[in-house]
Amino acid sequence: MKKNPFINLLIFLFFSEMCFSYEAIDNKAPDFTLSNSFGEEISLSEFIGKKVIIEWTNHGCPFVAKHYKSGNMQSTQQFSKEMDVVWLSIISSAPGTQGYVTPLEANELTMTRSASPSHVLLDSDGTVGKMYEAKTTPHMYIIDEGGILRYQGAIDDAGGRGFMFKDLLKAKNYIKKGLIELNNGDDISSPITKPYGCSVKYAS
Repeated sequence: MKKNPFINLLIFLFFSEMCFSYEAIDNKAPDFTLSNSFGEEISLSEFIGKKVIIEWTNHGCPFVAKHYKSGNMQSTQQFSKEMDVVWLSIISSAPGTQGYVTPLEANELTMTRSASPSHVLLDSDGTVGKMYEAKTTPHMYIIDEGGILRYQGAIDDAGGRGFMFKDLLKAKNYIKKGLIELNNGDDISSPITKPYGCSVKYAS
């Protein structure tokens, strides 16, 4: 049977996109240093000894907006906080693109949305986002106490058709489930899921 070059290209792109994910899981998470919304320099390595959640975010993205308006993201942040987990929200939107904010605007968003990240980190040149190959907002990562990447993907299983009409608080929350499994001394049962949302607005 004659091979379809278009199908071959799709297969190549799919596995190319997943390459980082499969190779990175259970390996050391890349270290980075970014300024937070208060002008402090924050490094991932300073949180060795604690679990870390990384959330790529963009307040202008309808998917992110729904997660916050529904309280799903805040619920996940609070759940993590009660387990003494560090939550890093990273904004990689470039200046002039959807989701770009100043430090003051980032703090206002945290307050008005009743969010509770440990830090909001600004990555306007996209260096850290590209390092982690963050593709969507939201795109979530779990790093364990030893600095090992244990999960990357969606916040939950609500993506796909009809997302805007779904009750996110009833969805399977991969972050909560993953943290419970790690706390029980188990491996995360679904260490890689497909992230969904808006594309990260990197500088062109």
